[in-house]
Amino acid sequence: MGKSYEELVIGEKASFSKTITETDIVLYAGLSGDFNPVHINSEYAKTTQFGERIAHGPLTLGLIAPVIGMQLPGLGSVLLDINARFLRPVKIGDTITAEAEVIEKLEKNKFVRLSMRFYNQDGIEVITGSVLVLPPVVPGVAS
Repeated sequence: MGKSYEELVIGEKASFSKTITETDIVLYAGLSGDFNPVHINSEYAKTTQFGERIAHGPLTLGLIAPVIGMQLPGLGSVLLDINARFLRPVKIGDTITAEAEVIEKLEKNKFVRLSMRFYNQDGIEVITGSVLVLPPVVPGVAS
């Protein structure tokens, strides 16, 4: 099980890293139905301000899921709200790290707010934002 509301500490962090591949982009296009040529057509993408294909924003944003669902708070957590700002494009071959930090504990409903920061292999931020999470109820831990 993941960490309960009571076990979480302000300032606690967790992260997950992944290199974005051609396969990721093709699979995400099929899953989402988003076949925008800026993501899947190299010739078209060369004519854009990006100069090459870029990853779907929600594909990159999804890298926060293993952080929340597997680490912080972890197994049994439920994502309630997400707020994200896309700062820079992510390209094939970029290694993205999604990092979350506990920034607020809401006593009334036992929700937790985490900041999100996504950055590439050069340390450049590509997405920032926050999530509101319902941590799991852990047997034996007061709630």
